[in-house]
Amino acid sequence: MGFFALLLLGGAAFAAMAFVLRVDRLLWSMLGAALCLGGVGYAWQGRPTLPAAAPQHAATTTPIDIEETQLRDSMFGRFNADTAYLVAADAMTRSGNDDAAARVMLGGLSKLPQSFILWTWAGVTLAADAGHVVSPPALLAFRQAARLAPEHPAPPYYLGFAYLEAGDLTKTRMLWTRAVALSPEGTPYRAEIARRLALLERLIAMSQRR
Repeated sequence: MGFFALLLLGGAAFAAMAFVLRVDRLLWSMLGAALCLGGVGYAWQGRPTLPAAAPQHAATTTPIDIEETQLRDSMFGRFNADTAYLVAADAMTRSGNDDAAARVMLGGLSKLPQSFILWTWAGVTLAADAGHVVSPPALLAFRQAARLAPEHPAPPYYLGFAYLEAGDLTKTRMLWTRAVALSPEGTPYRAEIARRLALLERLIAMSQRR
């Protein structure tokens, strides 16, 4: 039925262009060829029996938390080979493609396998790609980061952040407490992590009162 309707539409279109729009006869062969080409394409790929489908919404973008980015920069630095991969992963995260962000980090680790920065952020992106769950691959990445930099606050802080997104406040408090302890006095990121820990403590207290 669909192809019969296509023939009728094609004939009507040709008649309209030839006799209503009065296209010059010299162009009729070109018009006929164009209509035939369209018909062949429809016959090849057209599927008239498919039911109608609602239009798909464009993929939404995920905003990047500016304060978290600033905290990350203060802990990791900004202009080095490691953090270039973080910027690329941010772009993937912003577009809503957590899988691509994780693959960017794994690609970076193939070049810089001893980078605790990349292992830490691989944990972040793998947890996000798992639906904001601390999956075994994410946990493995965080543990490798902590092994490479046992005295740096970033691995416990970001593992705690992953647990926070997963809803485990108790583990987050434990890890953020360790992150504060590992942060040198007077550093801006120590104050920021301590502030987040204080807010978390208040949140836990409120949930316990309820």
